[in-house]
Amino acid sequence: MRDGQVAMLAGTVALALLAGALGFQYLGHLAPCEMCHWQRWPHIGAAIVGLCGTQMFKKETRLLAVIVLLLVAVSGLIGAYQQGMQWHLLPGPTARTGQRFVMGSNIVPVVQCDVVTWQLFGLSLAGYNAIISLATAAIGTSLLVKNRK
Repeated sequence: MRDGQVAMLAGTVALALLAGALGFQYLGHLAPCEMCHWQRWPHIGAAIVGLCGTQMFKKETRLLAVIVLLLVAVSGLIGAYQQGMQWHLLPGPTARTGQRFVMGSNIVPVVQCDVVTWQLFGLSLAGYNAIISLATAAIGTSLLVKNRK
């Protein structure tokens, strides 16, 4: 797999995770906390760089792939931190509550980052983001290293 393909694949994974988060927010009516938003920003950057940047800058695909994989890993690390905070293994930020408006609602929910609103097999959405993002970054990095040889 070429470097540009690695960047595009990781950007696609980031876009899928972002779409999933927005689906849970707007279709599943789960309001995001502040740390949920922190996890989304790197995915937005990774999707833009991975899907658009590789088409615009065809000679810099290795650099773009590295940037995309770093952005995906950052989101995964934030998700891992939030999952650890939700399990009460790690301290949370001092301002861990925030108000977020949910489209189509007149209610402004107060969402705490350390409270799990949805889980499956003991993992919250932050935990699944961590697993998928960090696995994507690890696989993409191994592919880049393999390409270098």
